[in-house]
Amino acid sequence: MAYSVISDKSGKTYHLHNKVVTLKNTGKQQTIYFFSVKPEGSIDMPEGWQVVQNQRSGLPFLKRSTPKV
Repeated sequence: MAYSVISDKSGKTYHLHNKVVTLKNTGKQQTIYFFSVKPEGSIDMPEGWQVVQNQRSGLPFLKRSTPKV
């Protein structure tokens, strides 16, 4: 089931997405997580992350809940 969150400030529903990018200098692949209002292609919540909302804008973002090993 795709993860979504409702903004406390605006009341809009945001859906979690991801994108795998390759870094130019090292060539390593990294997964970027972001929220969008479009539900198409949304994903489940990854393990070890938690959702936090920006207090000023109300936009959600992910923060690690467990330390990276």
